[in-house]
Amino acid sequence: MGKLVRCISTDGTLTMIAADTTDIVNKAQNIHLTSAVVSAALGRLLTAASLMGAVLKGQDDSLTLRISADGPTGSVIAVSDSSGNVRGYVANPVVEIPLNKKGKLDVAGAVGRNGTLTVMKDLGLKEPYIGQIELVSGEIAEDITQYFATSEQTPSVCALGVLVNPNLTIKAAGGFIIQLLPTAMEDTIEKVERCIQDIPPVTQMLSEGMTPEEMCRKVLSEFDLEVLDTSEPIYKCNCSRDRVAAALISTGRAELEKMAQDEKTEISCHFCNRKFIFTPEDIRKLIAQSE
Repeated sequence: MGKLVRCISTDGTLTMIAADTTDIVNKAQNIHLTSAVVSAALGRLLTAASLMGAVLKGQDDSLTLRISADGPTGSVIAVSDSSGNVRGYVANPVVEIPLNKKGKLDVAGAVGRNGTLTVMKDLGLKEPYIGQIELVSGEIAEDITQYFATSEQTPSVCALGVLVNPNLTIKAAGGFIIQLLPTAMEDTIEKVERCIQDIPPVTQMLSEGMTPEEMCRKVLSEFDLEVLDTSEPIYKCNCSRDRVAAALISTGRAELEKMAQDEKTEISCHFCNRKFIFTPEDIRKLIAQSE
């Protein structure tokens, strides 16, 4: 179970949201059997989606992050609800590439540096909000920061981290997003810049036992912070037999009639690997429902 906290400075100039997503990323690794560098990439995107989803206002609102680039992982996708619960998927879960120049997992090399980050928000309106930027680095945190700056005109700082054990379990994962509010002045920006200049990596703070709230207070040491709320997001897939049936119906009668000729139709959920079996009789019932 993850831990997430939202804070605001008492002077009303900025907000900070931070999360420990170690359990979430471990669950993702168990489901998708990702290699170390893919765990780091997917884990960072899941963390970002959880942080961004947790600020959505509507109970049924959702947010989808998709990275499509030229790296060997292929597409990386993370979906969050308004409670910060997330699920994710990566096209190629096993990628083995050398460490980067700093001796760390080469997330940018796995994801790719040439491509796009797409953010889709389903806010219950007729059409979802969709924003898209060219990737800045492929390291994900920098790309999220750039998205906020260009698509939402919100000055932000994003940090994300995933520390993978030699046995591929996740030792620590989490991140934070700091955002300036319209009331922020030049001195607020200067204070934030001083605060983040020498902060330890997110995974180091978490490995030392810091809670998300303690991380917020350490990172923004020059600000007085007030906790707005806390939550415990999880890796949560919303797939169901009814949803799969609706998706099959949407393929059209001709496609369903082809499926009815097969001994069985097996559909697997990309996000949790749950399998749904439909017999020819089940498919014929769907055909009747579609009329």
